[in-house]
Amino acid sequence: MMEQYSVIPYQEQHHDRLVDIWLRAVRETHIFLTEEDILFYHDLVRGGVLNEVEIWVALNESEEPAGFIGMSGKHIEMLFIDPACHKKGLGSRLIRHVESLKGARLTVDVNEQNPGACAFYQKYGFIQIGRSELDGSGRPFPLLHMELQK
Repeated sequence: MMEQYSVIPYQEQHHDRLVDIWLRAVRETHIFLTEEDILFYHDLVRGGVLNEVEIWVALNESEEPAGFIGMSGKHIEMLFIDPACHKKGLGSRLIRHVESLKGARLTVDVNEQNPGACAFYQKYGFIQIGRSELDGSGRPFPLLHMELQK
């Protein structure tokens, strides 16, 4: 039986746990990043990036965060799932939640060097609508710009 998750708005008490989920998920999925790159982004996430976007947190049956999605309008800024919960439908559950709030035509930028994430979004119904050579921090990690089209 699939574990049930509730989705709640971000609460400051979950900050450190979300940063930990982010770090472990990035280490698992962003194999193209060096340790120096990971620490650069980790400082951004730990330093308050979570307060700059609309965050929705998935809580497991023990009321512990298992993943989160960050939105800026209809744009998915971040989606990170605890690696122990990968491939259990939690990412889709979070997208469905924001889709119910924001409507269709969500957008996301995905690291081109993260084929798992690209495949996940394509399976959900996102298609590529553009590409950038640099990421949002100006670093040489190409992004695929995708839009949900159902």
